[in-house]
Amino acid sequence: MRTGPAPGTDPAPRRRKHWSGRANPLAGLGSVIWLAVVVVPVYAMISASLTHQSEALGHNALKPPSNPTLDNYGTVLHNGFGHLLWNTVLAAAAVVAIVLVLCVPLSYVAVRTRSIWSGAAFRLFLLGVAIPAQAVVVPLYLMIAKLDLYDSLLAIILPTAAFAMPVSVLILTGTLRDISEDLYEAMALDGASPTRMLFQLVVPLAKGGISTVVVYAALQAWNGLLFPLIFTQSDGPRVLTLGLFNYVSEFGVNIPALLASVVLSGVPIFVVYLVARRALVGGLMGVGGK
Repeated sequence: MRTGPAPGTDPAPRRRKHWSGRANPLAGLGSVIWLAVVVVPVYAMISASLTHQSEALGHNALKPPSNPTLDNYGTVLHNGFGHLLWNTVLAAAAVVAIVLVLCVPLSYVAVRTRSIWSGAAFRLFLLGVAIPAQAVVVPLYLMIAKLDLYDSLLAIILPTAAFAMPVSVLILTGTLRDISEDLYEAMALDGASPTRMLFQLVVPLAKGGISTVVVYAALQAWNGLLFPLIFTQSDGPRVLTLGLFNYVSEFGVNIPALLASVVLSGVPIFVVYLVARRALVGGLMGVGGK
């Protein structure tokens, strides 16, 4: 004898369909289009860097080179590329060091201190996000000249670090707000000082945000053109972005060598991104805090 559900009770709920497992053709199509937008220019750049100068202007960007050559990369390597790379690495490392040394303690104070002054200082730093470097380049030039730093690597490092700090503080404060208050209280009960909390609690738990700041600050220094162009003049402090002008003259442009220089310049920072991409995405997801 079949027995039904008891009176007043609902029948067993039906198994819900997991709509999240369904295919999304529009999202897939959008991903393919975006992949093409990213990959096609990179392919065209690498393809053109393998062609001869005589074929560069008439060469179809989407067609593989008929007679590929590595002479353009040899030209770049023998045209002071090592010196430019070394200067760029020094500038990027110095910018990252300055940003971390200043922004990590500042973000820690902004999150942990409940005072008007700390809040005002935090908002003042965020104001820097809305100020473009082009708007203050003339006062910066005068300051660099007064400090006798013109035509030196410091003339590139200091402004780049200053303009990387507002976004870095925003990222780090969002990461630090995700640290549980119970952990701070537990360390306080153990008699830990604020400095000990910073190095033994905050820094280990904020690795995602710190990695994001490292990649962001390094990219700002690696790809920067405005400050090296205005604050340097000689070949001594020249960096990779300025080295591209070596292949531009009043008589023409060595397109294959120029693109070969771009390819070689992008390899180191691309490797850094591949190594830290997970931490970078995780840190950016925590910008808003809880």
